[in-house]
Amino acid sequence: MINVSEELKNNSYPGRGIIIGKSPNGKYAVTAYFIMGRSVNSRNRVFVEDGEGIRTQAFDESKLEDPHLIIYAPVRVLGNKTIVTNGDQTDTIYELMDKQMTFEQALRTREFEDDAPNYTPRISGIMHIENGTYNYAMSILKSADGDPSSCRRNTFGFYNPKNGEGHFIHTYMGDGSPLPSFKGEPKTVDVSDDIDEYCHMLWDSLNEDNKVSLFVRYIDIESGKYETRIVNKNK
Repeated sequence: MINVSEELKNNSYPGRGIIIGKSPNGKYAVTAYFIMGRSVNSRNRVFVEDGEGIRTQAFDESKLEDPHLIIYAPVRVLGNKTIVTNGDQTDTIYELMDKQMTFEQALRTREFEDDAPNYTPRISGIMHIENGTYNYAMSILKSADGDPSSCRRNTFGFYNPKNGEGHFIHTYMGDGSPLPSFKGEPKTVDVSDDIDEYCHMLWDSLNEDNKVSLFVRYIDIESGKYETRIVNKNK
């Protein structure tokens, strides 16, 4: 298990990241999603609540240059499923799962982002809570080592997840030009029982210059009720 705070502190630019797991006391399904930015356009964003989910919006509309790839709904809820992604594939998953397709089938219709030369991976997660049971899956769609002619789709399933264990997937291995895509399986990381403690730890661990916004949600596995925290650098 990796200490997620140290993992974040040692990477100045993990890009966008998703954590999904289960609290040590076994009571909560936990998820976190953060965004970072290097350009003025990417940094000019905030998370706002949108129904049971959230969306990104420009902090200063006058500075918004290109909404493509930066304005989307990272989190949507479909019945007892919570979808978390780094792009508009949230809507793809929501709409196709609503038509009885699976998470994996929905993502077969999508590829990595069209932001050459980075070809940023699309990372996605889904949490399923029903009758006191909980499982989740994570996905990454990425180019073949920077070759956009080939798309690699990996899905990882976590059934009856262990208490106190989460999994972390992010877009970039670190800063660079072009930005190097995430490699390997989702990293096993620690999770806390306390939403505020976990939220503060994650926010404080992200690079001060590059961090933009953070979302954290704890869902009671028995009742389905949830608590949410949102932190925005722009205020």
